[in-house]
Parts: sequence; C-alpha cells; structure tokens
Amino acid sequence: MVLAFGPPLAPMLARLVRELPRDGLCYEPKWDGFRCLVFRDGDDVELRSRHDRPLGRYFPEVRAALRRLPAPSCVLDGELLVTRDGRHDFAALLERVHPAASRVARLAAETPAYYVAFDLLALGADDLRAEPYQRRRAALVTMLEPVDNAARLDNAAPVTLTPSVEATGVAQEWLGGGLGAGFDGVMAKPTDSVYEPGKRGWWKVKPDRTADCVVAGARVSGRAPDRPAAVSSLLLGLYDNAGALRHVGVSAAFRREQREAMLPVLLAHAVELNAHPWRAGYALEGGSTGRLAGSAGRWTPEMPLDWIPLRPELVCEVAYDRPDGWRFRHPARFRRWRPDRVPESCRIDQLTETVAAGPPDGGQR
Repeated sequence: MVLAFGPPLAPMLARLVRELPRDGLCYEPKWDGFRCLVFRDGDDVELRSRHDRPLGRYFPEVRAALRRLPAPSCVLDGELLVTRDGRHDFAALLERVHPAASRVARLAAETPAYYVAFDLLALGADDLRAEPYQRRRAALVTMLEPVDNAARLDNAAPVTLTPSVEATGVAQEWLGGGLGAGFDGVMAKPTDSVYEPGKRGWWKVKPDRTADCVVAGARVSGRAPDRPAAVSSLLLGLYDNAGALRHVGVSAAFRREQREAMLPVLLAHAVELNAHPWRAGYALEGGSTGRLAGSAGRWTPEMPLDWIPLRPELVCEVAYDRPDGWRFRHPARFRRWRPDRVPESCRIDQLTETVAAGPPDGGQR
C-alpha cells in the first residue's frame, strides 16, 4: 500500500466569528478536544497534533480502532475526545498525555478516548485535498457510516463521524446549547471549499458567554520610567451554594488607558489580607487541568503576595469562551462595571452547562 502523502501536514484552520455565517455552508459541531490528523497505511497508524507532535503512544485504543477501518490506507482530520461521568472531559483528555507506559495503559482502560472524524484528505493513493468539501464529506460518510452505526449499536464510539448539516436553524440550535456540554461552538465550512493546509478558510462560531463577577483582587504591573502603575489583571470570584467566594479566573484584556484609570478606583476598595475572604488562599483544591491561564493558579499565604486584596464590593461583567467546571479556561474579557448588581447575587451557577453524553446526532450527514 502507498499512502498519497504523509506527515508533516498543517491542518486547515478557521477564523473566529461571533455570528453564524450563512449561504453555501455546511455546519459541524466544534469539538472540545485535541485536533488530530490520522495517517493510516495498513497496520502503520500515526496520530499527529495540530503542531505535528506525535500522539499515538498516548492513545493505543484509538490506534487499534483505526486499524479496523475498512479503508486500509487513508488520511483523516478530526478530534480526539474523552467522555467521563456522562460528559466530554477536557481535563481527562489532558491526563492521557503521560510519559509512563504503565499509566498510558491504565488510562486507556479507565478513560478510553475516541476519535471523531470530520474530513477525509486521502484515500489510498488518491489525494482528496483539491476536492470540494461536499465530495470529501460524501467519501468520508461512505467509509465511516457503517462503522459509526455499528459503534452506536454497541454503545461505543472509538471512531465516529461528526454530524454535518446545511440547515442554519439546526446550527443556531447548536449555538443555543442544543449540543450540551463539552462542545465549543459550531464550525461553518463552504460546501465547495478545498482543503488548504494552514489556511483559515473556515469559520468557528463561538458566541460570547457573559457572567457578572465579584472583583476580589487585582494585580498591578511594575512602574516603568515613562509609565504610571497600571492594573494588569482582575481576580474574579463567584459565590457557591455554601456562601463561599470561589476564585473562578482572571480578566486581563484592557487598553493601557483603561488599566491606568482602573487603579485608583480599585485601590479605594483595598483591604488588609486578614480581612479578606481569601486570606487562607484560593484555588486550594487545585485542578486536574493544572495551572490554566484563566484560573491563574493557586495562591497560599506562604507564597509572595503578588495581588492586592479588595473588599468584595465591586461587580463587573465579563465575557468568556467556556468554563472548565466552575473556572474560566482562558482569561475573561472585561465588558463593564455593574454598580446595579449586589455582589452576593453573583453566583457560580452562571457557569453551569447542560450535560450531554457522547457525540450528538446532528441530523443529515
């Protein structure tokens, strides 16, 4: 067997938009996993990340499933995912990337991954990248639909086919939460688009989610010779059902003049650490995803005090992409102050997602 081409290959990319594009498009779920290119040539199966890092050793169960595909030689584009406790779990997926072979084997049994294919780039010696999306999709359906249906009957999905629809109404429902948790938006692809490695020829639609948060602390940038001190980030909190103020992330996207103007406003609410809800530390429970940019890590009193404690009186509205549990995965974007909101009304259930198990049935394929 001869594969049409092998790695390295830069995957085709997408531009971020907030509104659903229309006309001449197909829509797919935007999965919240690891982008993964598959190169299969008989028993030789390679998994490569977006940046061409080899992933195959971490996911032996996926490689085994790919060897059972009816096409003995092919190149696929898709996503690696893990489902745990009835929902897609990005933290569990991260845990799968471990250097110890014994741990890889154990996790493959405890939290098995599966592969969702959304594009067919080569079939045998035939390079399909110059074919329009609709033809590539039809070939992918022909190859994978029997495998996908059999897996669903067995309540397993080691290799499955992503839903694809042309109905904008269905895509709009997906954006409104119809896909449940573990999805990151909607992909919009022109039906006649060829596959152009590295080019942003698709759209990823991720509507802003917003939350009203308590500003419980701030970090300040160092004073430069020609610049006054300025706010570098806000530490955000939300109240849980027990009345505790939980650290949920940071907001750090400010214009320079905004950062400078914020500082005196925040300093008016500064308080001694021993009078602050986080005097014993924050994010002490840690997290399986490690030190995320959005959660800003943990802090304990033994560590340097690199933030200014603020009385939990100020409320701001922030926009965010998605939560990991009850934390922002990435830094939130400051929208506006909310003087009309009482801090105690800023509760953690704003971040709740609807749970959905496994891949959705997206209608026509």
